[in-house]
Amino acid sequence: MSLGSLMRAALLVGAMVPAAHAAELPNTIAVTAYDVGSNGYNQAIAIGAAFKNELGKTLRVLPGKNDVSRQIPLREGKVDFSYSGIGAYFSQEAVFVFGRPDWGPQPIRVMMLNMADTGTVMVSAADANIRHPKDLKGKRVAYVPGAPALNMSILAHLRFADLTFDDVEVVEFGGYAASQDGLVNDQVDAIYLNTAAAGTYRLDSSPRGADYVRLPHDDEEGWKRLLEILPYYAKRNFTKGVQLSEESPLESGGGPYPLLIAYENQDADLVYAMTKAMYDLFPHYKDGSPGTEGWALDRQIFEWVAPYHDGAIRYYKEAGVWTPEAQKNNEDMIARQAFLAEIWKEHQEKGISNPEESEKSWMTFRAEKLAEAGMPIPFEKW
Repeated sequence: MSLGSLMRAALLVGAMVPAAHAAELPNTIAVTAYDVGSNGYNQAIAIGAAFKNELGKTLRVLPGKNDVSRQIPLREGKVDFSYSGIGAYFSQEAVFVFGRPDWGPQPIRVMMLNMADTGTVMVSAADANIRHPKDLKGKRVAYVPGAPALNMSILAHLRFADLTFDDVEVVEFGGYAASQDGLVNDQVDAIYLNTAAAGTYRLDSSPRGADYVRLPHDDEEGWKRLLEILPYYAKRNFTKGVQLSEESPLESGGGPYPLLIAYENQDADLVYAMTKAMYDLFPHYKDGSPGTEGWALDRQIFEWVAPYHDGAIRYYKEAGVWTPEAQKNNEDMIARQAFLAEIWKEHQEKGISNPEESEKSWMTFRAEKLAEAGMPIPFEKW
C-alpha cells in the first residue's frame, strides 16, 4: 500500500471515532492565531466550532497582529498552541525580529501543516504581461517595510529568474492592504497575495485584470535558486482562487499556512491528544472556512525545515505514516536548533548592549558559524 493510501486509510479510521481521547484534552485549549478576519483566524474559529460541537471542548483563540504578538503567549506558556505563520520558522532561525537580543533561536515544534488548495503567490496585473519571473525585469514590484515574509517571497521569485531587487523598480507601501490598492490603482505591477484574497478578486474585476507569476516545476535551476532564499517552499498546484480550478491549476509554489505549533517543552500527551483530535474532527471542519481542507493527513510534509513534536510523532507512527526518512530529518532539525542555541549563547556572551549593533553582529556571526558547520544559511542578511 502506498504512503498516500495509508494516509487516507488512517484519516477514515479517525473520522469514525471523533470523540476518542477527548478526555485527554482540557475543557479549554488556548491558542493564538492571526488577527481577526484573517484566513488563519477564520480557520481557527471553524476548528473551534467542531471542538465544541463534537467534543464539548472550548478552543479559546487569541488573535495577534504580527508574528511576535502571536508567539509571545506561546513562549510564556499562556497558551497551549499557535496557529502560526512562517514567522515560527523565522523564530527557529533567529532571523529578522527574532534576531534581536530579546528573542534568539526558539525551540518550536511542528504538529501539523496546512497545505491548502489556495496559496499566497505573486499576483500580477494582466496589463503588465508578467507570467514568468523573468518578466519582472524592469517592472514595478511591491515592497512592504517590516514584512519579511512578503519581501523575502518576492525576492525568491526574482532569484528564480536570476534577478534581484536591483533589476526591478521597487515601490514601497505602508502595509499589505496598501499594496493591494496600489496594484488595482496602477501604482505597481506585481505583489505577493493569496489566490482567493479579496484584493485578487478586486484586481480581476478592475480594468487592469488579474494574472499570476508562474513557477514552472520543470525549471530545476530556477527552483534551486528560489529554495536558497525560501527553503520552506515546495512545488504546488493551486486550484482555488481567481481564474483557478481543478481543470486550470496554477503551477507555482508555496509554504504552509497556517502551521499548528507548540514549544519543545509542551506536554507530549497534550500534543498527542490535540493532534489526534485535529484529525478525528477533520470531516467536521474541512469545509468550515476557505483553506481548511489543507489540514488533511495526506497533505502533510514530514521532512520539513523544522522538527515535529514527540507527541505529534506518536500519532503519526500510530497512523502508519511516519517514515525512517522523516525520523532522520527530524533528528537533523533538532540538532540544528541545538546548534543555533549554542552559537546564540556564545554570541550573547560578547555583551553587546546596543540592540541594533547586537542584531547586526549576530547576523554576521550566525552566517559564519553555520558555514563552518557546513549547514545551510537561509537569510544570511536581513
